[in-house]
Amino acid sequence: MKPLKISARRGAVICVAAASGFFLAACSAGQITQTSDQVAAVDGASADSEDGTVVVRDVTVHVTKDGEAGVKFTAINQDVTNTTHELKSISVDGTEVTIDGETSIKPQCSLVADIESEMDLLTEPKNVCVSHVITSMENPGFALAGNKEVTFTFDNAEIITMATVSEPVLVSGSQDRETGAEKHSH
Repeated sequence: MKPLKISARRGAVICVAAASGFFLAACSAGQITQTSDQVAAVDGASADSEDGTVVVRDVTVHVTKDGEAGVKFTAINQDVTNTTHELKSISVDGTEVTIDGETSIKPQCSLVADIESEMDLLTEPKNVCVSHVITSMENPGFALAGNKEVTFTFDNAEIITMATVSEPVLVSGSQDRETGAEKHSH
């Protein structure tokens, strides 16, 4: 009788394994996966030229408590015809932004920009086709967390996007914050 018990156990284990596989596969059938529509972890706005040759990423209007203001962004030349493109101008809600530095973008290269205090924290990369420029403008009283229209004019296209107004990210450990318990101790 013992051999029959072993055979029955094996059969039961095989049935359970097959059923488990079937049910687990059915659980996700027809469902949208969690990662199917995720985008890159970039804070700012993104936009492309109509023909896709030039794109801007991580567009943010940066302002500081010291009154410094400018536009943070990365512009990328994706032109497959090996054409160098040039950023001619930037404006925020019609107000011109000053660009300090070389604004030509070679094919398959990037132009990274931000306010001076943030650009001072970066190092110029070696053996990578990335260049840095500083942007600045008058701060007419931008409200933090608001949105402003930013227009990029390139030699071949104009790109318009809505960008959030924000302060630069604080350096880790540079700010002590009170918790609610500290503020409202009884």
